[in-house]
Amino acid sequence: MTVRTRFAPSPTGYLHVGGARTALFNWLFARKHGGSFILRVEDTDEARNTDEARQAIFDGMSWLGLDWDEGPGKGGNSGPYFQSRRRDIYDAWFQKLADAGRVYQDDGAWRFRFERRPVTMNDLVCGEVTIDYRDESNTPDMVVKRSDGSYVFHFVNVVDDLEMNITHVIRGEDHLMNTPKHLQLIGALGGKAPQYAHIPLILNPDGSKMSKRDAGAAVGDYPRQGFLPAAVVNFIALLGWSSKTDEEIFTMAELVERFALENVNRAPARFDFEKCKWVNQQHISKIGVEEFVTAAKPFVEAAGLPVPENFTAIMAAVKDKVRLIEEVPAAADFLLGDGFAYDPEAVAKARGNTAFAGALEALAESFEKTADWSADAAKTALAEVAQSAGAKPGQWMFPLRVALSGRAHGPDLGEILNLLGRERCVARLRRFGSVSMG
Repeated sequence: MTVRTRFAPSPTGYLHVGGARTALFNWLFARKHGGSFILRVEDTDEARNTDEARQAIFDGMSWLGLDWDEGPGKGGNSGPYFQSRRRDIYDAWFQKLADAGRVYQDDGAWRFRFERRPVTMNDLVCGEVTIDYRDESNTPDMVVKRSDGSYVFHFVNVVDDLEMNITHVIRGEDHLMNTPKHLQLIGALGGKAPQYAHIPLILNPDGSKMSKRDAGAAVGDYPRQGFLPAAVVNFIALLGWSSKTDEEIFTMAELVERFALENVNRAPARFDFEKCKWVNQQHISKIGVEEFVTAAKPFVEAAGLPVPENFTAIMAAVKDKVRLIEEVPAAADFLLGDGFAYDPEAVAKARGNTAFAGALEALAESFEKTADWSADAAKTALAEVAQSAGAKPGQWMFPLRVALSGRAHGPDLGEILNLLGRERCVARLRRFGSVSMG
């Protein structure tokens, strides 16, 4: 059997992280088993569908790297891949129900006549689930065609899965109770049911349902905040799935290799945006400097900062200091330009070293006389001036860092000395002499 999975979003809003997780699990399962991943668009709600929402879904999936084998822009043998263009197909399948006597009119709408018996499904995640259809008061016959002639979700969803030969339906647990209805429809249509796997819901850290307004809900926000696609995919995969090891950081290829529906959790997943940022930091640490430079440059330029000749070296110095690419301008501004701000707390602490504060001009002059500039040469000059002032060189490392960068933390002091060069280090020491503690 050739595995065929699908993702069927409605273009009524942006790509939600829950939808992205559903798409990812279907994509991983198809790739793991050498099958096909189909994208189809459930766009029958004309009042709510928008071109912008449809494009946002396509863009979000493309950014995540979830390429589809069949669907919009790719074609395939099971099109059209927009429900709004499949009316003739639905009419033909509806006629099958009518010919079999399984539908009847009720106030202008058409209802599907359930078989009044228990229906059991064996879900690949949730296990065995049974719905008893013998009590019609609890399970009334289902509308499949509205009085205006349009078809309901349950009917078109089943028809599309049959037409597209979908073998596995991986979707949110909120659809679990729909599946017995779909199985009844499939049986009435004479089709072969796919296997179903209902994955857990995604909740906020406090256990509340994740809404569209919550941080991290919109996939389109991630690129603007400086997340790497591979990191977001990694994080989303961990929402309800576990590798059954202590490992949490995976490449896309590793996720494909390790993914299994057997390892999808039954309990709801908790969304932790701070964890997502941590995962992103781990992925940043693994990419090469050139890839980091490519990702960071647009953020630096958008912040109005210069891109000097030694930009690559500067990016290498701050690469392991950020969790998000959007943090790069703030982390590197003192290396990129000279108009950076000083952290008042760091300045106050540095000025508490009165010996260093009193020797700023002497240190500037010593730096100025250092012919062959390097971090080691600068540190030698620092040691000589410190000893002359009766201080230990190590005690001056922190205030020197603050004088050169305006902050208490950042790249290694040696990197700062090399990247700034002699003239800028001298200028900053003299500038620091006039910096206000406020």
